[in-house]
Order: sequence, then C-alpha cells, then structure tokens
Amino acid sequence: MRKARVRLSPRALMRPPSPRSTIPGRCLSSLLLVAAVTLPCAVLYRAAAPTSSPSWRPGPAIPDTSPIATQLESEDVRLEKVLEEAAMENKTVILTTLNAAWATPGSIIDLFIESFQIGDGTRKLLDHLVIIALDKQAYMRCLSIHAHCFPLITEGADFSDEKLFMSAGYLSMMWTRIEFLRLVLEKGYNFIFSDVDILWFRNPLPQFYPEVDFQIACDHFMGDAFDLENIPNGGFNYVKSNNRTIEFYKFWHASREKFPGHHDQDVFNFIKHDPYLLEMGIRVRFLSTAYFGGLCEPSRDFSKVCTMHANCCIGLSRKIHDLRVMLDDWRTYMSLPWKVKRSRAFSWRVPQNCSLAPLGS
Repeated sequence: MRKARVRLSPRALMRPPSPRSTIPGRCLSSLLLVAAVTLPCAVLYRAAAPTSSPSWRPGPAIPDTSPIATQLESEDVRLEKVLEEAAMENKTVILTTLNAAWATPGSIIDLFIESFQIGDGTRKLLDHLVIIALDKQAYMRCLSIHAHCFPLITEGADFSDEKLFMSAGYLSMMWTRIEFLRLVLEKGYNFIFSDVDILWFRNPLPQFYPEVDFQIACDHFMGDAFDLENIPNGGFNYVKSNNRTIEFYKFWHASREKFPGHHDQDVFNFIKHDPYLLEMGIRVRFLSTAYFGGLCEPSRDFSKVCTMHANCCIGLSRKIHDLRVMLDDWRTYMSLPWKVKRSRAFSWRVPQNCSLAPLGS
C-alpha cells in the first residue's frame, strides 16, 4: 500500500531564527578570536544560551592536554582547514561521526578503517576521510589513529555512551549530524557521508549519478532509482554543494519540529513527497543495494559491492560480530581464484547475531 503524501508548508517551517538564538554563535566567535576576553565572553554565552534544548556549536574547547590547546584560531577556521586538507580535487570529502562507545580499541571504528585498508582500491580514500568526533574521548582516539579529525560538541548533551535506537540521545545525535552536514555544504564542499558501521570494499564514486544533487542508500531498493517508494537509509549519502542542497538540508532539519519524536531517516521519508522539493528543484536518486548493500538487503554480487551496512541491527556487540564476519567473507572472496570469483557462487554469511533485530536500525 502506498503511503499518503505529506504536504508541509515551507514558510511555516523555515522561520528565521530569533535574535536570542544568534547570541551564542557571536559570543563563541569572540571567545575564540580574542583570548583576552575569554572569561567575560564565556559568562555572556552561558547566560544567553537557551536552556530548553541543547545549543549546537562547531566544536568543543580543547583541554590543555591536547596538542592544539594553545591555538587561538576559531572553530570555523579549524573546520575549514580540516576539510581543505582532506578534500579531493573537486572539493569532495568523506565524513563519518564517532562517539566514545564506538571508538574503543577493537570496536566499530577499527573495523571501519580496516575495510578501507583491505578493500579493492579503497586505501587511498582514507586520505579524504574526516572523522567527526562527538565527544572528547572519541576525538583523542581519532587523533591516535587517523590524520583528519574534527571535534564537534552539542551544549547540554553527552554523546559519549552508546545511544539506544530512537532514544532521546539518539535523536539528538542524528539531528546534530544533519545540521553539521548543512554547514559543510555551505562551505562549498561536496560530501559522501557514511555511518561508521558501514564497511567500504570498493570506491563508490563510479556508481554515483553525475548530474544528481542528493543520492541516498536504501534499506530496501525497489529496482528504480527514481522511485520515491524506495526505503532509504540516511547512513550513506552523496551530496553536492549548491543552493538546492543547502536549502534542502535547512528544510529537512526544520521539519523535525513538524514530526517530533522521529529521527532524520523517518522525516526524510515524510518530506520526500513534499511539493517544496519540486519547487527548490533538487534532484534526488536512490542507490541500488546491488552496490550499496546491508544486512537489511545484502549485495548479492561480490564483484559489484561497494559498501555493506550493519543496518537492521540493534546493539553494539551484535554489529561488531556481524561486521567482523563481513570482513572475513571479503578476505576469503579476494583470495579466491579468478574463475571462482566469476562464478558468483560466493555469498555472505550474514546476518548472524543481527538476524533477530527489528527493521530500520
């Protein structure tokens, strides 16, 4: 049965921010640029910030133990520097987010990076990966294992522990991500966003549609990249920086107020039929699970698969187990004689521990 189309009013959702909401940003800028007024500005920021919900800002104050503690450059400049250093020639970066729960040695982040190292032509893509750390522990771990790290903080929120699917902390983390990605677009950078529980086995760039603004992976792919009834997954997407995508991310983020209690993926499903998307002219395509698979719908052909996602799986230990099985399966496939590879007789041994998990995680 087809879902009813949801019509939103862009004017109702895209209200300009109140003067009160802009105070923290101006104060933070002053704090970072003028060291001499650090304390007074910090006091003003704390006094002016809203208390009803967390207030987002680009990054946390780095502790004195950090190698960059003495730098006075603004967070905005620091982000620009990280993006510039990691970007491809066409200003495309690969982004993922990380918290402490997924950053411990032997956890998700190590499996994520290992997939780039053993994938077919993917090792060089690590040069273009920026890990967005959501807490101090994740940031310090990133600095120890990767070249491009950026600290992101949400005032009043703690993203360090494992967030249960659809909990308040999980929802806050997802919407912080959407707001940050909009900022990256505004800086003129295209991005491939990948959840950290996605393994990369081939370079996905050749599989993207060249003239499309926004491309998103699917939990379930209906066979047509244009079909709005595809079931998308917000954990993997390729987005080009232009006025259409910037406006879309603003609209997407603002729409959370229209649909409280839903995460970004659900809200995308609600707004993908909205006439405002046609009005803004954004070109959207859905990516086939033949190339961008997951536990919901695995890629069947090892000669095509680019990425595999531990979706449809709730629980960190479950994800780690099945991701390790995927890595082992890939190693086995790569060691096979060419004739055996061409036979396409090889298949994934997953899901295993994730097989009892509900849809949509």
